[in-house]
Amino acid sequence: MLPKLEKENGIMEIITINGQKRTETGKKSSRSIRREGMIPAVLYGGDEVVHFTVNPNSVRGLVYTPNFKLAEIEVDGTKHKAILKDYQMHPVTDEITHIDFLRLVDGVPIKVDVPIRFKGVAPGVKSGGKLQRNVRRVRIKTTPDYLVDELLVDVSGLEMGQSIRVRDIDPNENIEIMTNPSVPVGQVVVPRAMRSAATAAAKAAGLEGPIAEEEEGEEGEETPAED
Repeated sequence: MLPKLEKENGIMEIITINGQKRTETGKKSSRSIRREGMIPAVLYGGDEVVHFTVNPNSVRGLVYTPNFKLAEIEVDGTKHKAILKDYQMHPVTDEITHIDFLRLVDGVPIKVDVPIRFKGVAPGVKSGGKLQRNVRRVRIKTTPDYLVDELLVDVSGLEMGQSIRVRDIDPNENIEIMTNPSVPVGQVVVPRAMRSAATAAAKAAGLEGPIAEEEEGEEGEETPAED
């Protein structure tokens, strides 16, 4: 039996799903299932592949969320711990048309994308800068017993104009981060108003030219602000 999966503030959230085993597979069967308002699904990993159907409402908490959650799927009285692996949606209605789950097997490593959450207060923000998120998720590799639903990134050392990268994330020794270590996770950007004020001050002091061009260069590197 898989142990409870711990997170920083308690137990990882688990979505319970009741599935009905499918006796037939194929496109014709899948179309029939959708007409009945259900979703065809498959569970793989381990020694058995299970084809079943689920109610759309039972998987909304897994699909329509930025958070990483586990699934406990019960089919014919047997429970399986799993993660959402993939899903397809109708191109017009955005309804889920198929969903894949990966069974968690003790000791078998898996790769998943987990959210990043900032912790701490950046000194650059206190000085008037804006903390900007460049990456929302990173890919990790670990076994089910060390699985986490998020990674924390300490931004308490970021000054104005500084950034923090994937390599600066410090997970526990049982988690390997697969995302490119040089990718910037977040940065403290200088607000446009502050740049404009600095440029105006430089011009007033007769320091036009290189300084103004440098400020413009920094602006060009700014990434879109987080919603």
